[in-house]
Amino acid sequence: MRTILISAALLLLLACVPAWAQWQPQESHSKESLRGVSVVSAKEVWASGTHGTYLVTTDGGLHWTAARVPGAEALDFRDVEAFGDTAYLLAAGPGEQSRIYKTRDRGAHWELQFTDHEPKGFLDCMSFWDEQHGIAVGDPVGGRFQLLRTSNGGRSWQPLAQPPAALQGEALFAASGTCIATQGAKNVWFATGGAAARVFRSRDRGLSWQAAETPIVHGSASSGIFSVAFRDARHGVIAGGDYQHPEQGGANLALTQDGGASWRLAGVAPQKYFSAIVYLLEDGGLAVVGSSATAFSEDNLKSWVFLLPDGFNALASRPSLGVGWAVGPNGRIAKARFGPCGAPCRQRAAQEQEENR
Repeated sequence: MRTILISAALLLLLACVPAWAQWQPQESHSKESLRGVSVVSAKEVWASGTHGTYLVTTDGGLHWTAARVPGAEALDFRDVEAFGDTAYLLAAGPGEQSRIYKTRDRGAHWELQFTDHEPKGFLDCMSFWDEQHGIAVGDPVGGRFQLLRTSNGGRSWQPLAQPPAALQGEALFAASGTCIATQGAKNVWFATGGAAARVFRSRDRGLSWQAAETPIVHGSASSGIFSVAFRDARHGVIAGGDYQHPEQGGANLALTQDGGASWRLAGVAPQKYFSAIVYLLEDGGLAVVGSSATAFSEDNLKSWVFLLPDGFNALASRPSLGVGWAVGPNGRIAKARFGPCGAPCRQRAAQEQEENR
């Protein structure tokens, strides 16, 4: 009965959402905890989760097919990056539980590309510039972050010779597969938590790095930055908080206008713990999700269009198509459709143009 009441309340809230953003729950045919999602097109989407599970839809989510990677039933796939028939899965866990798999035929066959043989290793997330060139990041080993790159579609994953150093107690979060982001041909950023909440940025695919302090809450092992996203080389956002206190607001969202060299807190309120953030449209608009909230902003995190008391773990979008998906515990999946945000986007674009002069 409680489930029925919650669903009815959610449907009522969805009916009140402005026309530019509409959530639509979908049937995943899975009860796994989902933490990875990748949008290939308006019709094709991949998701990933516990017990070696991955899911695929080729009709916009009307029908989802759930399956498991053979031999990976004990793994937790925290990230998926898809390119049509080709997809990569990243399993997070200590030591050899951290792995990367690839399929070239939409899951008919899977190839194990990388296993972390470092006992203290723990991969968290990955991102790709294109189908052949990608990067994965993991928690520090020996005082330095684990960073792996591929330039041949994963046939080889090479550790960086000199990855950046971590502070004592600084780590990453594998909550949504979005602790690292790529943009353009060579830009990449990853975000940290724990003892520090920093964003590392590189303009040469990880050969060199610069770190920037951020005002995001940190200090405990459960707090910091969980997600980073960029809509171009200059404008980006980060989201986080304390996952052990999901209702706690405060310094959980921040923005940059200089490619990640400096960060300022977002003024939107209220705030909660957020595990993932994405840009929704090419001309602006953002969505964030966490275990106890889902929110949309059409004015660059100055205000919420709406804030739903309904949680997800991760989300991904295709801004050029105005479509996105969120995934969460117990196989939860929802689709969002977006329309132009109109005057607020035009006003923000004018402001950013003035700031960049």
